[in-house]
Amino acid sequence: MGKKRRTMEAPNHFSVSTVASHSHGLALANLSDLLLCPPSPASIAAMVDEPLDPPPATPPPPAAPAPLLRPRREAFEHGLLPIPKLIFPEGTLAQTLSQLKEKLVPAAAAAGDGRVGAAALAEALQIPPDQAALAIGMLAAVLPGDDPALDAGGGGSADLRDVLLFLYIQSYKRLVPRPHKDSPAVADVWPSTSAFDGYLSVLSPIQLVRSNSRRFIPSQADEEIHQLSYLQKHMANILTLLADSVEGEGDDSLVLTMETFEHLGFLVHFSEGTSLSQASTFFANSDPDMPAAPVSAAQVHDWILQNIVSSLEFYTEKSTAKEGSQQIASDLDVTMADANTSHPRNSTPTAANPAFHRNSTFVEGFSKTSVVKHASDVKGNSVKVLNCHDSVIYILAPVKYATVYGCSDTTVVLGAVGKVVKVEHCERVHIIAAAKRICIANCRECIFYLGVNHQPLIVGDNHKLHIAPFNTFYPRLGEHMTQVGVDPSTNKWDQPFVLGVVDPHDSLSHPAGVSDVQAESAACVDPDLFTNFLIPNWFEDEVQEPTKCNPFPLPEIYQASQNKKQAVLEDTKKIIRELQLDENRNKELASALHSQFKDWLYATGNIRQLYCLQGD
Repeated sequence: MGKKRRTMEAPNHFSVSTVASHSHGLALANLSDLLLCPPSPASIAAMVDEPLDPPPATPPPPAAPAPLLRPRREAFEHGLLPIPKLIFPEGTLAQTLSQLKEKLVPAAAAAGDGRVGAAALAEALQIPPDQAALAIGMLAAVLPGDDPALDAGGGGSADLRDVLLFLYIQSYKRLVPRPHKDSPAVADVWPSTSAFDGYLSVLSPIQLVRSNSRRFIPSQADEEIHQLSYLQKHMANILTLLADSVEGEGDDSLVLTMETFEHLGFLVHFSEGTSLSQASTFFANSDPDMPAAPVSAAQVHDWILQNIVSSLEFYTEKSTAKEGSQQIASDLDVTMADANTSHPRNSTPTAANPAFHRNSTFVEGFSKTSVVKHASDVKGNSVKVLNCHDSVIYILAPVKYATVYGCSDTTVVLGAVGKVVKVEHCERVHIIAAAKRICIANCRECIFYLGVNHQPLIVGDNHKLHIAPFNTFYPRLGEHMTQVGVDPSTNKWDQPFVLGVVDPHDSLSHPAGVSDVQAESAACVDPDLFTNFLIPNWFEDEVQEPTKCNPFPLPEIYQASQNKKQAVLEDTKKIIRELQLDENRNKELASALHSQFKDWLYATGNIRQLYCLQGD
């Protein structure tokens, strides 16, 4: 009522000052009109309610962070082969590859589609056909997308531009761990070395990794900085190798088409998933119905270097901010590090720059525990199991890439891996994997239960390795294998492909100047010692068509051994059933069986696994 009464009385107390204050500079010529013809009560009420000062402008939302150019880690982590004739001296690298390109161009032209196969590559490089097929197969495994004309087994043919990029990065040298000031003290924390020593390695695989401490092993950010720096140094040569020559002088004589430019996606990608051509200033928004005009290699070079510098600055800022922190930069990815919780241990970089794309999941640093990760727990297309000891790790999910590094006395189950599994610097580890391909490097006393579509690759300083056919299943295994393209009808677990002991890309394991010899191969597990591995089915959702048995058929000799064991078990059960025992003796027998089983659980350490899994 008060507001309404003031509104009605306003005309009797109207003043020039009031009008001026609400008209914000109204011309004096209009004041007389207002006094002679007072405004209506409604308009006066609106002026009374109007704020004297306009509200502050809403600040514009912060600009989205620019996408960052990142190296494709898959090419550097899984695409390097220790084949000497694929690795050229850095001083003559560009010239040698240019000459190789001249040799391969006629074969690519003859094919009519710019592609070359293993036979042409073997002839040009003067390497055995099986090594050329391995190179083509590994190229297929690390391409950013599926190439229907390229068989992951080394058949078919690959685009010449991809072949040249693949051969170029064979000159890459992995980052070396930073030395620790007290390596012996750090090594004492972890399990001791095996009873035997290698003739090349001074330390065992575990000591090599852990004597430097996890803090001093390069983080993911360190490795990406190293990879970006390598590309920054070599990008001019890489573009020259890919470019087409046209009439012109100087920088204008070399140009790249948009199609060739997209092949650089083998080496780099943007964090948010934007294609290179859409992110560039010279090919963005090109008409798909009209081919874009080629761009000079010099212009492309300047643009890529500018993006590399921006990314390196971002990494440097993050590294500076992390100094003094206890968090290790497994950095720009998802990390799982606490056995009893699922909290990511390190997610600050993505909060600082949401443009970073999380493409890996880490399972790191577990000791004396069991961990189960299903598809919903795994982020990105790769998983890394790092520095785990005396544990059981279940990765029951479909992924493209998997790495097991620096583990000891651990069982790792990898559900379905569509590209490559790499197991490196491990001791006394059991790996159970259904995968397209696996690479084993610098391992000791490990057993591999494999369902693999291509020959297992064995490189480096290995000792006492054993291989066996795949030996487990879980309800979604068949579904996951179908998703990533693992074929259960083909299993080449017993056909290892063995290369040299010395890895030219890695100075961690072997000193420079050591002559190379063929790596030690793996022996097959005795069929009588072969056992199936049972995965607990406590946490799986219901599946319409669950996998109820091992999808990989067992070799006849292993199946015969399993049948024999099953027959013995059935006979034992029959004997127990036929025993004419009274109720007390039955209870004594049951108690004895339970006691023996419990003793076995404690003796093997499996009792801890039961407690861990039930605790989840």
